[in-house]
Amino acid sequence: MFDYKGRIVVVSGASSGLGRQMALGYARAGATVVITARRMEKLEAVAEEIRALGAEALPIRCDVTDVKSVNAAAKEVKDKYKKVDVLVNCAGSAKNAGVLDMTDEDWDFTIKTDMTSLFYVTRAFAGIMKENNYGRIINIASMYGLVGNMAMDTVAYHTSKGGVVNFTRAVAAELAKYGITCNAICPGYFDTELTHETLITDSFTAYMKSTVPLGRYGHEGELNAAAIFLGSAEASYVTGAILPVDGGYTCV
Repeated sequence: MFDYKGRIVVVSGASSGLGRQMALGYARAGATVVITARRMEKLEAVAEEIRALGAEALPIRCDVTDVKSVNAAAKEVKDKYKKVDVLVNCAGSAKNAGVLDMTDEDWDFTIKTDMTSLFYVTRAFAGIMKENNYGRIINIASMYGLVGNMAMDTVAYHTSKGGVVNFTRAVAAELAKYGITCNAICPGYFDTELTHETLITDSFTAYMKSTVPLGRYGHEGELNAAAIFLGSAEASYVTGAILPVDGGYTCV
């Protein structure tokens, strides 16, 4: 099961963090991996990691908030490979503030980067999938798209990731007739370049022990199993699913 040889997997936001981890996971499973992000030098480094595993990598610079950039990336992939089997929407960012303090500019930035961009990318690559009557779309939402929180004020992020969750259901229902599934993964606290310094503080460690049943943050690679499963041919009857990978945070 879960053999990705001959499969074309596109991962956005793959220059670092969870996107990089999933790209490497697909490469280990035998996939050809297309990685996109804005920072080409970091993409090239990830591409070399993928090639060292014996897999093919194609790095493409793409700003997911720019429609022309997204459409150009999709055209490049289609011209080279003629198909897309799996799309992982992982790119995103956020400005953190509460509802009383958030500026219009920070709200707009977060919604466009985390939700509107996902629409751009899905539209572009799902069109290629439709032509081949096959596809697996995986949206990286967040456990914060399912619940509120008392650790930090981040209202726009909650809103955008909640939107991703129901966007996933809408796309799943719409594209099923084309042999395309669409599911979402909702990660909890994961140790990445952006979160490491926060996660290792004494205060946050204590917070995780009291709120996360497994008592810790997610380690590198622990999201990959969900991505490999949902992107596989074998997951053909799974669509519209929202899968938390959060150490149990949302179950209590």
